[in-house]
Amino acid sequence: MTWRRLAAGGLAMLVLLAALAMGAAIGETRIPLDVVGKTLANRLWGAGYGLDPIDEGVVWHYRVARALVAAACGAALAVCGAVLQSMLRNALADPYLLGISAGASSGAVSVAILGLGGGFLSLSLGALIGALVAFGLVALLALKAGRGAAAIILAGIAGSQLFSALTSFIVTKSANAEQARGIMFWLLGNLSGVRWPDVGLALPVALIGCLVCIAHARALDAFAFGANAAAALGIAVRRMQVIMFGATALMTAIMVSIVGSIGFVGLVIPHAARALVGVRHHALLPVSALLGAVFMIAADILSRTIIPGQVLPIGVMTALFGAPAFAVILMQRPVTR
Repeated sequence: MTWRRLAAGGLAMLVLLAALAMGAAIGETRIPLDVVGKTLANRLWGAGYGLDPIDEGVVWHYRVARALVAAACGAALAVCGAVLQSMLRNALADPYLLGISAGASSGAVSVAILGLGGGFLSLSLGALIGALVAFGLVALLALKAGRGAAAIILAGIAGSQLFSALTSFIVTKSANAEQARGIMFWLLGNLSGVRWPDVGLALPVALIGCLVCIAHARALDAFAFGANAAAALGIAVRRMQVIMFGATALMTAIMVSIVGSIGFVGLVIPHAARALVGVRHHALLPVSALLGAVFMIAADILSRTIIPGQVLPIGVMTALFGAPAFAVILMQRPVTR
């Protein structure tokens, strides 16, 4: 069993590294894989290979950072989706169910259009603050309602509608045409502005958040039978809910603040992972993370290449491929919980 796990882990790393290499090599201008490898060797170990400065700059400053953030975002959203679907016992739960995406949108437009923060807040920081405020309000509403998973779902829907309406009101009332276009592009998901400081935020958050969720895999298995059954098995239900909802909210808020709203990753990928490895979370969560990372990198590559000379919002690509894939999964493997 140990050897099988090591082999599976090694294969997963190879798949992820191959996806990252493709993300760095393929784009508006194709760059050979050996140039990508030599660029990494120069930057990481000072190898001294003679490369075109433009190609080296594009690979290191733009594509490698972009691929790493895409992988972190995909892994985090997929794990969040798997956790929420188990905790809420709702096959349609996804990371944006808690109103986080809508709150991030309101925070972003408040900074970009209303000038909130007096120029000291960036778009990403405004989105993060909005996401956390929205989650806090949803959590407070759910706590006051006190009806378990159903209250969380209903509070999330109410919060999403509230902050979506607030975003639309601000854009309609105060934005000019250029601002409205920029905000709408951001809301559809955008990796174009990602650089290394974003990697320094996204990668640790995704890694720590996923590890926290994986560490509670056995408790998540117990929640498959409901909160009462989990309590009967000795799980500290309230503590578990605080940890899991807190981890998913933080991961989602950070990812949304960096890349905007990206749909279907947290909804489709966990179902695809279940079809491959079953429902036990010790396998489901790592496989979801791997599939989510590879899916996001692939979607990013397509967003840059599908229309020559134009970059599409990555949320458009995830929806175009995610919606049909979800329909196929539903037809082949009906969801019963």
